[in-house]
Amino acid sequence: MTTSVSGLVSGMDTSTLVSQLMQVEAAGQTRLKTKVSTEEKAVTAYQSVNTKLAAAENAADELGKLATWRSAKATSSSSTVSATTASGNSTQTGTVTFDVISLSRAQVSTTRAVSTGDATSQSSISITKGDGTQSNVDISADRSLAGIASAINGAGLGIKATVVALEGGESVLQMSSTKAGVANGFTIDAGFDTEIKTPTAASDAKLQVGGADADGGYSVTSTSNTFSNLIPGTSITVTKAGETGVTVDVASDTSAITAKVKSLVDAMNGAFSEISKQTAYSSTSATKSSAAALAGDFSVRQISQRLLGTVSGGLEDFGSLSKLGISLTRDGTVSFDETKFKAAYEANPDAIKTATTSYATKVKELSDKSQTGVTDVINGRKSLIENMNDQISSWDIRLAARKTALTRQFSAMETSLSSLNNQSSWLSGQLASL
Repeated sequence: MTTSVSGLVSGMDTSTLVSQLMQVEAAGQTRLKTKVSTEEKAVTAYQSVNTKLAAAENAADELGKLATWRSAKATSSSSTVSATTASGNSTQTGTVTFDVISLSRAQVSTTRAVSTGDATSQSSISITKGDGTQSNVDISADRSLAGIASAINGAGLGIKATVVALEGGESVLQMSSTKAGVANGFTIDAGFDTEIKTPTAASDAKLQVGGADADGGYSVTSTSNTFSNLIPGTSITVTKAGETGVTVDVASDTSAITAKVKSLVDAMNGAFSEISKQTAYSSTSATKSSAAALAGDFSVRQISQRLLGTVSGGLEDFGSLSKLGISLTRDGTVSFDETKFKAAYEANPDAIKTATTSYATKVKELSDKSQTGVTDVINGRKSLIENMNDQISSWDIRLAARKTALTRQFSAMETSLSSLNNQSSWLSGQLASL
């Protein structure tokens, strides 16, 4: 360790002098640090461009999916009937008209017995489900209503049993299906002294489709109040029995498809905006100017030109994209006329679908290729940054050694000056004594 004796004898601020000399010594390292900072800003800028290109690629990919073009919207003529379409390739368009005959219900059965003591003399009860399956439930350990309820609940038969106490020492054993529908109904042979009554019978939801059977109509049932087999990809839910002449219509959802096209155009404009921002250069006067991180990178600017070229070039066998409502603007972006696209699609859906998906494929491929190129540049810049950081670390070691040496030299100088001063004082004293 070197001890500093800054200016002890000489009166010079040697610590400041060492610091100033070290700034000169570190000039090379400082330049490296500045370059690292510049490269890091460039990497961040490239990554921002790639993020926007990825958004354009994803939007193009979504537009090219079959599920997008099978987007459908269901409408119902009755407020008591709802219809929803699933997102996917199975959704089909169509219309169905029906009457709601009945709703599905879960069975509820009850029986009464004294609150205490055995409710039956049997050691087991037999339960037959609506689907024909039969089960025997052991109640030999406890034949009271509470014991029977516990045994039924533990049997896992889809029946929930509870005991409700009444006045006069009686209780009600209530047994309810956990699921609706005839198949989930049940009958119980328990040997109770009182009759088992069913205030709510199990029932299926039933629709009469297309009129009477004699006229070509037919009926369909469901254990729930939802029907998913009338129009593929559409679920129809009924909430009120007795509704007649209900019409559910499933048509192509042009608005949803249009929104996907708009998303692609918006994503492309987002990429244009980011590229313009990261490559901008402005000069406000002869002495003042500013440049973005990628101002000198012509290859990034070319990405915008290539994307714009996909619009100006149109499509082979289709022509100008203006037929799709897609066109270039004077400021180097893309505009989209939703009304024009909807009209074109409704007039000729197959042709517009083919053209739009073909264009989406072009944008997807170009965006992916551009990302690959930008990613290669990013990796190259990162390697350069890593190399320069290694050099900076080496500089740290050399500079630390140089500072130690300078500090030692100035400390030695102060020590030598002190020794000389002491000798001078001794000589002066000797001369004065003569």
